[in-house]
Amino acid sequence: MTALSARADVSRRLHTCVTRDPAEVERAQRLRYQVFSAEYGSDLGAVTPGLDADRFDRWCDHLIVTDGVTGDLVATTRILRQDHCPETGGFYSEGEFDLSLLLSRPGRVAELGRTCVHPDYRNGTTIGLLWSTLAGWLVEHHIDRIIGCASISMSDGGLKAWRIARHLQDRYLSAEGDRVWPRRELPHLTRSVPERPVEIPALIRAYMRLGARVCGEPCWDPEFRCADMLVLLEVRDLSDRYSRHFMRQAPGGA
Repeated sequence: MTALSARADVSRRLHTCVTRDPAEVERAQRLRYQVFSAEYGSDLGAVTPGLDADRFDRWCDHLIVTDGVTGDLVATTRILRQDHCPETGGFYSEGEFDLSLLLSRPGRVAELGRTCVHPDYRNGTTIGLLWSTLAGWLVEHHIDRIIGCASISMSDGGLKAWRIARHLQDRYLSAEGDRVWPRRELPHLTRSVPERPVEIPALIRAYMRLGARVCGEPCWDPEFRCADMLVLLEVRDLSDRYSRHFMRQAPGGA
């Protein structure tokens, strides 16, 4: 089987949907726990063992990708609309960053969060299906801007996180009017950061290819043992290549 036919086979097996069904949300929470606890070496402060759950989940739309052959849920992300913030007390990322300047601008904002993909399915096909479902959701809800926290493991003490943060700030920094400020600054290293090629996590690479920008300095998340960077995507600024691709696949797209 060629690589192209293998990707087509995987694509045919995978199904996507947007859900608030409690049973499906719990499956997503189990996948999130499995992926995040392994990657960040943390129990995530879980109240229920094996579940990554918080107060935001009930107000979010959950995008899921399921393997139609095995029935396994293999990828998920959640979206919180700004009009649900009165119920949640704000966006999740407002607990990590001062967003006052960014949110003062006009436009409908939604927050993307808890994005994860099972290690066996981390390929362009799975991520593409997740994004195409997101594109349909953006069209349906007339969203202008997406924000979210992009996480980087601190398992090496922060060296990798600082190298990635500096690379993203050098190449993908937002306009000054969209800057945010971390509520817990990432501890600075006592040694210099070596100059060598930076390996950007796959999901962050996907955000940047879509035209996203980082909005300032990273925040330290001690619960997840990671560094978070606030990422902003202007929906109208999606690159032509990705906009045409995703909107063509999306339900209700052109």
